[in-house]
Amino acid sequence: MKKFSQAVVGGLIASLLLLSPAQAKKTTEKLGDAGAVAIPLVALGATLLHEQDTNDGTIQLIESLASSTAVTLALKQVIDKRRPNGECCDSFPSGHSTVAFAGAAFIQKRYGWEYGIPAYLGAGFVAWSRVDADKHHVEDVVAGAAIGILASYVFTEPYKGFTVTPEASADYIGVHVSATW
Repeated sequence: MKKFSQAVVGGLIASLLLLSPAQAKKTTEKLGDAGAVAIPLVALGATLLHEQDTNDGTIQLIESLASSTAVTLALKQVIDKRRPNGECCDSFPSGHSTVAFAGAAFIQKRYGWEYGIPAYLGAGFVAWSRVDADKHHVEDVVAGAAIGILASYVFTEPYKGFTVTPEASADYIGVHVSATW
């Protein structure tokens, strides 16, 4: 898993370095937008595909995402902060960071640090992409991350008896799934 994660991150960095600065910034923003959707979808997929006998994980994820999004949207209206690019007025906190970190924290708390670390790295990239694109200040993404993490920690319980182990070699990339009854 570590080598696979390193290869993905290395490939992403190499591809960004080959782009012009303007192209790289636009690509980074698009990848961040995709990550803000992909991380919660991966979490949802894990609950739907691997927790077939229960819907607890799905409900906990929905509670985490709904509550963190509601808090973020309410704060955006109350605080009314201008974005760094000059656009008015919903900079604080970052919604992209909120949902990405809510998904990452859910994955980590529900399934463990082995899966949480790559999810948090992805969420960190989402947050960084928002600052890099001049859509948010650093404090906006930090606040969004904190809201998402806190919501997931409030609503999520660890899932027992289930493991997913990513595997990679020169010949294949795969996932080993196991469960105990």
